[in-house]
This record gives sequence, C-alpha cells and structure tokens, in this order.
Amino acid sequence: MGRQVSEDSESRFARYVEGLTSVIGHADRTAPLRDYCVGLLAAEGRKSVEPMAAVTAPAEVSAQHQKLLHFVATAPWSDERVLAKVREMVLPAIDRHGPIEAWIIDDTSYPKHGPHSVGVHHQYCGQLGKQANCQVVVTLSIANHHASLPIAYRLYLPKVWAEDAARRKKAHVPEKIAFKTKPQIALEQIRWAYAAGVARGVVLMDASYGSNTALRNGVSALALTYVAAIVPTIKVRAVSDHDARGPRMSVKELALSLPKHAWRTITWREGTADPLRSRFARVRVRTAPIRRAAERAEETLLIEWPEGEPKPTKYWLSTLDEKIPFRRLVDIAKMRWRIERDYQELKQEIGLGHYEGRGWPGFHHHGTMCIAAYGFLVSERETIPPSGPRSSRLLTKPAIPSSYRPRGAPDPAAAPRPQLDRDAPPQIGRRDRQNSAAVPMLCTQLQTKPASKFMTQ
Repeated sequence: MGRQVSEDSESRFARYVEGLTSVIGHADRTAPLRDYCVGLLAAEGRKSVEPMAAVTAPAEVSAQHQKLLHFVATAPWSDERVLAKVREMVLPAIDRHGPIEAWIIDDTSYPKHGPHSVGVHHQYCGQLGKQANCQVVVTLSIANHHASLPIAYRLYLPKVWAEDAARRKKAHVPEKIAFKTKPQIALEQIRWAYAAGVARGVVLMDASYGSNTALRNGVSALALTYVAAIVPTIKVRAVSDHDARGPRMSVKELALSLPKHAWRTITWREGTADPLRSRFARVRVRTAPIRRAAERAEETLLIEWPEGEPKPTKYWLSTLDEKIPFRRLVDIAKMRWRIERDYQELKQEIGLGHYEGRGWPGFHHHGTMCIAAYGFLVSERETIPPSGPRSSRLLTKPAIPSSYRPRGAPDPAAAPRPQLDRDAPPQIGRRDRQNSAAVPMLCTQLQTKPASKFMTQ
C-alpha cells in the first residue's frame, strides 16, 4: 500500500513539475527546477543548496550544487508566473472542499546574524518575539476551512536599504523596487490578486495591518469585505437606533462599558483536544478619527473577552453584513490561524528560511520554490492515509554515499583504538572528486625534503 502511494505520488509530482516548467522559461531550467523541489521535499535537516544537491545527485554533488545555485540565485525566471501556475494547479484540490473564503494578509520573519543579506535590519522579529536582525516578508494567502496557500511573497525592504544605492546594487535589488511600508506592500498584493481574478474572499489581517486606516480603506475601495484585527486604542463611536452619534472612545473603553448581557459564549470550531470557545460581543460603530469622521461608514466591532481574563484580549472591525450570524462572524475572524500553520510547515518541513544567499533574486526564487513544493503537498494531503508516510517520504531519493559530508562538517572523532574506529581516518584534501596532482612547482622541494612535512591539496 505504501509503495503504491509513493508511486502514485511520484507520477503526480512529475505532472506537477511539468506544469511549472511551462512557465519557467528556458528548457535548461527544467531539471534544476525539478531537483530543487525534490530537494525541498526529500532532504532532511537544513534545506540549503548543498544538502539538496547531495540528495538529488549524490554521485556529482559539486556539479549539482553549481546547477542548483545558478537556478535559484541568478537565473532570470519570473516568480509571479510560477506562483500563478502553482495557484492554478493547487486551487482545484482546495476547491473540492468548498470555495475560497478568505484572503489572509500577514508577514513572517527570518533571524539573520550578519547585516549583508538583502533586507536584513534591526527590526521586530516575530519568530523571536523581539527586536533583532532579521528579514521580513509580506505574504497574501487564499484559504477555506480545508486548506490555505500563499499566492504572493515579497520581501520588506527597510528604508535604509531602499535608499542605499551601493547595497542595492550588490544585492541585485531591481530598480523598480522602492521603499514601501508593510501595509502598502499588502495593499499592492491585494490589488494584484483582485486584478488577476483570484477567487474572492474576506480579507483577514492582524492588528499590525488592520489598524492601518489606509489599508482598510484600500480594501473597501475594491468592494472587498474585511475582518481586521485592531489595537485597543482605535477610537470609535457606537451606533444605536436612538443615538447615531455616541461619545468618541477607544474600543477598549467601549468594551468595558458594555452590559453583561452583551456577551455570549461562542464555540467556533473543534480544536485538537477540545472545542474552541470564548466570550464575544459585537457592536455597530463608526471609526472616529479627529478629522472627517462623518464620512466613515458603519462597521461591526467584534470583541473577545475570555473567561478569567481581567480585560478584553482582541478586537476586530468587520465590514461583513451586519446580519451575519454571530458564530459565523467569529469563525471567519479566527480563520487567520491557517496562515500560522502555513508558516510553521513551510519553515519546518520545506525549509522556507534556509536560504543562505544574500541577493534579492535568489531570496525570492527560494521562497517561490518552497511555496511550489508546499502547494504539491497541499494537493496531496487527501491522498495520504492517516498512517501513511510523512510528506518528505513521498518521493524516493538516491542513497547518499556514506563518505559524503557537507562542507565545513567536522571530521568524525577517532576511537581510542584505531581498530575500533567505525569511520575511515580523514583524508587529506577530502572532496567529492579525486585529489588533484601536487602543484608542479613544489616537485623539486618534495624530492629534497621529507615528504611527511608537506601536504598538498
């Protein structure tokens, strides 16, 4: 059974890669594209170029390393076209379980020790939960309750990078890339998805995006609805039948002023162990900035205040129909959890944060290939029985020679007694090809002095 699953998966993977090659450009990129995807799915541990080369071409690691490196770092193929093809091929598998319900805006970060990789800056790093040197990527995903898939992926380029011509040139940042805030990048991705005819969904965003008025207004200008998390200090006016212009107050103040009967305990879905439930209230409001407040349309303020907490914990503004069932509103607001799982699997299973190059093209090419590999897994999930193989085992891979060790890996420690050492002693000039001959200009010296004092590589 397991063998049949693997064989079927491999044939489907071959067709999947064939679809990607139709938009990759030059025919010479077909094999590296396939091998890169195989490496992301089959390599264990870190998914940087060299381990993937060892998995996909164990007999010629050095040559394969160069091919994959060229493909991801310098080959001029289009990330946008590949991601569009991934969406086209994976969407039917998602749609089988219902239409797209949400567009999810978010970002993810990759800690970096050095300052030379493109976009690295001392900024908030969500992965670490603090300020640190890192890269931050803004993404847009489509989702329903069955699955989700990133469809846009763009590095946030801090202002110090955007205005530094020398650094831009060294990292090959395209001239058209100017400084934009993360909410501006998010709105650009939403506009692109709208123009591309992507199946519509409610736009979901966390408070770092949802608190941005320009972003919310931009979404509404496209006639899209949103459920946007906001910070507690956002000012609103409550709207009621007898008072269309209530006092201006923060959403936190409004929440604390609500009567006890305004709160309802709602279960929105089944969790891993127990049903997920909490207390919620909803109020019709208008946001109340200092200027032009009268132009604001009515929205629904959704508030969460879990039992046992001293104060409300989350707030959302929604432009969905005010008559939407309460449970449905909560369910949609909570759908953002899907993107958190995407990031977890993309980083832990696929190696999204493992790229070791420093340039703009390679960084985005690696991200695109990771999303492509992840898209294949999304389309394969329903074909794998619960007791079936892990995703990384769906594709067979050549055996890596026992003598192979990545560059920089330490030699195995020798046993106290040589006859008990399971590993051969380290060889001078160890590499994946034969040692080259001694440098000719040293031959005379080698004949006149003890050979044991010289080492050539």
